[in-house]
Amino acid sequence: MRVVIAGAGIVGRSIARELLTNDHRVLLIDRDPRAMKISSVPDAQWLLADACELTSLEEAEVAGCDVVVAATGDDKANLVVSLLAKTEFGVPRTVARVNNPKNEWLFDEAWGVDVAVSTPRLMTALVEEAVSVGELVRLFTLQQGATTMTEFTLQASSPVLGSTVGEIDLPEDTVLVAIVRGDRPIAPTSDDVLEDGDHLLFLSVPEAEPRLRVLLGQAEQDGVRTAE
Repeated sequence: MRVVIAGAGIVGRSIARELLTNDHRVLLIDRDPRAMKISSVPDAQWLLADACELTSLEEAEVAGCDVVVAATGDDKANLVVSLLAKTEFGVPRTVARVNNPKNEWLFDEAWGVDVAVSTPRLMTALVEEAVSVGELVRLFTLQQGATTMTEFTLQASSPVLGSTVGEIDLPEDTVLVAIVRGDRPIAPTSDDVLEDGDHLLFLSVPEAEPRLRVLLGQAEQDGVRTAE
């Protein structure tokens, strides 16, 4: 997979290293000469240019890449890069960094963003997930809000405790994708029995979450905890 990353700061370089470790090809773009720390990611390609300009993206051969990651520290720049990548070059997948959570509503398909990543939101979600038992916690929102990933940690009072996966009547458009038991992820089958302390990971639509809370016996009935 070929990935172009706009923004060669700490975030962009960290993403590049991880992708290179997984044998992907990476090009880093930044307009600031001070960001050209080529020795820090020597296996990546580097381009000193403004990723918000069409000529720069053409030079980077964005039309031939699989993913564009807009990882600058400027939300406006990340939106422009995503829009150009999607509309002008037909990039299959765009991922954009959201620096200010107040701007998150802008990062949708209208601006060419397939996946918006807000670090404050993710950190809050992970904190909620770590301390919440008996509550449905929304971890991620995918596809511009059409699908969510939620987590629920079973406790002794949950009505589904001791049931098999096949016995649970999940809401429509809701899928149990994994059970984490102790330190082991389990691919759920209809015969798996749910145990106290199991972490259940669901993919669902937002409108299915109220019924899912009732089904699981959420400790608090005032809504789904989110990172918002």
